[in-house]
Amino acid sequence: MSNKFYITTAIAYTSRKPHIGNSYDIVLADMIARYKRMRGFDVYFMTGSDEHGQKIEEQAKEAGITPKEYVDNVSGQIKMVWDSLDVTYDKFIRTTDDYHEKAVQHIFKRLYDQGDIYKGKYEGKYCVPCESFFTPSQLKDGKCPDCGRDVIDAHEEAYFLRLSKYADKLLEYYENTPDFFLPESRKAEMINNFIKPGLNDLCVSRSSFKWGVPVEFDPEHVIYVWIDALSNYITGIGYDPEGSGELYSKLWPADLHVIGKDIVRFHTIYWPVLLLALGEPLPKQVLGHPWVLFGEDKMSKSKGNVIYADELAARFGSDAVRYYLLSEIPFAQDGNITYESFINRYNTDLANTLGNLVNRTVAMTNKYFGGVANKCAPLDEFDNDIIKCANETVEKYYTLMDAYRNADATDLVMNFAKRCNKYIDETAPWVLAKDEAQKGRLESVMYHLLESIRILSVLLEPIVPNCCKGIKAQINCDNTDLAFGVTDGFNVGEATPLFARIDAEKVLKELAAEMEAAKAAAAKKEAAEGVATMAEITIDQFAKVELRAAKILACEPVKRAKKLLKLTLDDGSGKERTVASGIAQYYTPDELVGKTVVVVANLKPATLCGVESCGMILAADSGDDVKVIFLDGVEPGSKIR
Repeated sequence: MSNKFYITTAIAYTSRKPHIGNSYDIVLADMIARYKRMRGFDVYFMTGSDEHGQKIEEQAKEAGITPKEYVDNVSGQIKMVWDSLDVTYDKFIRTTDDYHEKAVQHIFKRLYDQGDIYKGKYEGKYCVPCESFFTPSQLKDGKCPDCGRDVIDAHEEAYFLRLSKYADKLLEYYENTPDFFLPESRKAEMINNFIKPGLNDLCVSRSSFKWGVPVEFDPEHVIYVWIDALSNYITGIGYDPEGSGELYSKLWPADLHVIGKDIVRFHTIYWPVLLLALGEPLPKQVLGHPWVLFGEDKMSKSKGNVIYADELAARFGSDAVRYYLLSEIPFAQDGNITYESFINRYNTDLANTLGNLVNRTVAMTNKYFGGVANKCAPLDEFDNDIIKCANETVEKYYTLMDAYRNADATDLVMNFAKRCNKYIDETAPWVLAKDEAQKGRLESVMYHLLESIRILSVLLEPIVPNCCKGIKAQINCDNTDLAFGVTDGFNVGEATPLFARIDAEKVLKELAAEMEAAKAAAAKKEAAEGVATMAEITIDQFAKVELRAAKILACEPVKRAKKLLKLTLDDGSGKERTVASGIAQYYTPDELVGKTVVVVANLKPATLCGVESCGMILAADSGDDVKVIFLDGVEPGSKIR
């Protein structure tokens, strides 16, 4: 079908309720879907929830419920948040849906039967929150390169997908599909960081936990969550290696995957390779959008800066949330949200520029003409200029929206609204109304304003749909033709404010108090729960850990890592020990030299940024700070019992 448009979002992970940053995916995709419908496309928009993995299993255990009960609850929260933002998805898939799990098993079996999946042993690093495997060289300062958290050692029997087999075909697709990557810079990242160094075969099963889709012919293994999750884009529309449905034939390949920049690798390397192995067409485009930060920082409950989209929508309206996200986040760079900037943009753009324009135009039409304004001639220079501005705005809008540059498109449309307000100042309707001879000219002014507002309501509908519905009701016109002057006249309704101006000082005080309360609640919860969140070990296992007192003889920064300090220790063995520790942002070398610390003395050596680290010193997290555990009056080499 030539005008079909199949768009997906990354399915939301059911570890917790999505915050405002997680919500950008769905709002951006919904804007694109609405725009494509406006342009006459037959749109199919799918989103959903990703519900398997080790992290889910662990969190369910901590909560004292089954993994299925846990994901049922969070998946429901995700849908609630999406609905609060007026998202017009056609399907919400869950990876615990029976048909999806069955199709994933069939995909895995087919790839195994044709030799693209084989059984081996995995030994390396694994990030539980990201559900990602890494080689030591891919780590950043010894931590996950995607989220910055600690990784764990993973040693287990596993199945692997032969990525390297398809590397050449993948590069060929990149070259033949120049628009595959959006922004285009993502392409260089994938080629230089992952493909050129050589693609390692991908671990695609786990045997150390049970919450996942079982491998049909080897039930001790569950299918790696990314294979499971990525397959949703085809299983959700009826794909199955044993026989696909009519919807799949109609919709695939996807026209656009909308994802966050942190998972571009999975969608432009692993996912295409999986499809190549299955002999299926590859998606046409992958849009890896930037992140939404709180100010310049990631959101964290302990910092009290987590913002939830549904709560923001309940307070300020869904259109306000949508408008902020779509106007504030650049195409290729991280954007940020603060309550101050949110309120400022709300008041400036929505309440003043747009809301005031509509309100006073409708009010003047009612006051001067009983609500009726018809097209009049002749036109003067101001009329011609506003018509020219409208036509140029529409033309540029198409170009920007087709390229998914929503922030630029939003600014463009709002600039036209500002031009309309200037037109009011130029024509001064209140002055014209005093002269009966100028009645025809006044009616022409009202018509040009109303026709401009009608066009604004069409252009802004993908961004702020409820607002535009309200505008159309007030001007009593739902004509969506973007040619200026197609409307013969208007018979407007009652002037009703679209956006009530926010008292910034008052609301910011309220929000600050709420943030402090949230931070205190998070700290209280953490204290109540303690730190015993890892799996229990036996006394015999604990006895294998050798803790020893060690004196810091020398300390210096590690040149290749801002977070690391190189410590030279006297541990009583007669030989100096070197340890690399990620405490550079909390201590200077002078503060550490001469201090006695606790070192894990029998930890397997690891090379961190060129420094061979033989052990680890003990430290405690203290909110946003880290405190090294110092010992007084203890000789180096003393064992800690």
